[in-house]
Amino acid sequence: MTSTAEETVQQGRTFTTIGVVGLGTMGAGIAEVFARNGYTVVGVEQNDEGLARGRQHLENSTARAVKREKLTEAEQAELLGRITFSTELKDLTDADFVVEAVVESIETKKAIFRELDAIVAPDAILATNTSSLSVTEISTANSSPGRVIGVHFFNPAPVQNLVEIIRTVVTEPDVLDDVKGLVTALGKSPVVCGDKAGFIANTLLFGYLNHAASMFEGKYASREDIDAAMRFGCGYPMGPLALLDLIGLDTAYEILETMYRQGRDRLHAPTPILKQMVTAGLLGRKTGRGFYTYEGPDSPVVVADDKTPSADEQPQLKHDILQVGVVGTGTMASGIVEVFAKSGYDVLYVGRSAEKVAGVTATITKNFDKQIQRGKATEEAKAEVLGRVTGTTSLDDLKSVDIVVEAIAEDLAIKTTLFENLDEICKPGAILATTTSSLPIIAMAKVTSRPQDVIGMHFFNPATIMKLVEVVSTVATDEDVTETTRALVAKIGKVGVSCADRAGFIVNALLFPYLNDAVKMLEAHYATADDIDLAMKQGCALPMGPFELLDVVGNDVSLAIQRELYLEFREPGFAPAPLLEHLVTAGYLGRKTKRGFRDYSQR
Repeated sequence: MTSTAEETVQQGRTFTTIGVVGLGTMGAGIAEVFARNGYTVVGVEQNDEGLARGRQHLENSTARAVKREKLTEAEQAELLGRITFSTELKDLTDADFVVEAVVESIETKKAIFRELDAIVAPDAILATNTSSLSVTEISTANSSPGRVIGVHFFNPAPVQNLVEIIRTVVTEPDVLDDVKGLVTALGKSPVVCGDKAGFIANTLLFGYLNHAASMFEGKYASREDIDAAMRFGCGYPMGPLALLDLIGLDTAYEILETMYRQGRDRLHAPTPILKQMVTAGLLGRKTGRGFYTYEGPDSPVVVADDKTPSADEQPQLKHDILQVGVVGTGTMASGIVEVFAKSGYDVLYVGRSAEKVAGVTATITKNFDKQIQRGKATEEAKAEVLGRVTGTTSLDDLKSVDIVVEAIAEDLAIKTTLFENLDEICKPGAILATTTSSLPIIAMAKVTSRPQDVIGMHFFNPATIMKLVEVVSTVATDEDVTETTRALVAKIGKVGVSCADRAGFIVNALLFPYLNDAVKMLEAHYATADDIDLAMKQGCALPMGPFELLDVVGNDVSLAIQRELYLEFREPGFAPAPLLEHLVTAGYLGRKTKRGFRDYSQR
């Protein structure tokens, strides 16, 4: 038990009795959280059937905690003993704090707040757990709207640490402070934001999910590739389409629709496929079918369906790949050389000077020495890999390679000149690949006499560790070249995803608009950078918050990618946030300049 009610005294308010209205999954979870922390809880449902369901939720949840040895049986009995059940709101007379967790209906919620007004004490705080409705509008049903606040727990409430606290323009400052203290006393992490549909986490999350559904709808990439791209390219725990299935497509549609109605941001206008799937009853895991097909309703187990790639569709090497060429000696190029050599390929790489060429073998040697020290590699393996690697300063030496992977500066003029040279030097049938993350690959293909052999192989940094490679085909790329490249990616132990040649490919096209939205949220003083980062890490289980990530990537790099996306799609919502432009102009580029969204000079 982290705290007791007697210890929680916040600026004159003592919280001892907590009311919870609505005992569905979320309400029951909230009741459990308070009871766990020593509070007396009164749970209210509209009928006996609802109460029975709520009691069942609580018994099942606490039984799971006992099974996982998070609670003893005695603690479970004590916890459940703190909760009383009622079908009458008037039983909340003694409650110091009431949380409403009923259906997402503005009229239903207002009716409850209107009734509570005459029941609870004048200094009792009333909270709504809505995830998308206007807290301000709900507060108008109360004669003292200043005591109404939003307290948005995340599901499952006993497990998830994040709680969004939503202040309205009339919420009294002491109410906000007291609720922050109360949430902290529960062992939760409170983040404060203004009253806007979606609050922090849903506003940023659902724009991204909607974009992913739109990408699938436009047949830009398969559901498997979209999900794999975000899992392996960004380290997300789930892909966006699998996450939509988990949330429920009807829930996602409603949240997007509410957010769009309030903010009129086109990025929140539900993509048509969501409405079609909801109308057809394909709601995700709860109905057994959504973007994926499941073993049955409420099952997490995905089963094959008509969209699942069959085993005999696995890509094959249609071209013989014996020797690999790499152009470049930077971090990315060195990593790619090491990846191919470790996978058994002879690699010939080209640098601008003997010094740069020597730097690549030095980097690979250093990487191996670290692994040898940790017992992850042997001297024999190091010698074997280095024996497969040859460096040169002459592009002409690439005449016998089967594929060339270019990893030089992200500058179209420099890359097109290189491709003109490779076209003259490389043998017929050799594949010419670029690792560009943002430039149009067709622009490189068209300067060659073999556009059918030009493809994108977008490795992620560091190439030795990151599993994802985006395989990007232009309108001119031969299907055999695409299939060979996918097969080669699998042979070097990476996860390949296929997409067409347009700005951002899969990962950056989904990631950077989300980061840009976070900057706009900060710019509008809606929430602090710390609270936004915390909301996305704890509410959505992302490895980094958006501002941490922007400072690592570099605000200049992020701005360049965002500009490319805006130019390509002409989507008003993709226009770079002015704050991002200003930070770059000021030279606040992130960690590399010791100053970005945060100051790193003292760290």
